[in-house]
Amino acid sequence: MNDEKVARINELAAKAKQSGLSEAEKAEQKVLRADYVKSLKANLRQHIEGIKVVDESGNDVTPEKLKAIQRQKGIHGRKPSDK
Repeated sequence: MNDEKVARINELAAKAKQSGLSEAEKAEQKVLRADYVKSLKANLRQHIEGIKVVDESGNDVTPEKLKAIQRQKGIHGRKPSDK
């Protein structure tokens, strides 16, 4: 999500508090908020999928489900052929 859209979300929120929004502005706000949530979820998913869990001894203890996703995407040097 770009800075212009975030600024517009904030602008509409401020206007809603001050004087209220027209129906068109409410619809725009709904679309922008949905886009923001979608972007936030995608960023969080990408961040979580990039996590590698290591114990105190330096052993990789990443859950198998996460390792499978990382193999699919080639993250942390994991390859689809790795088991």
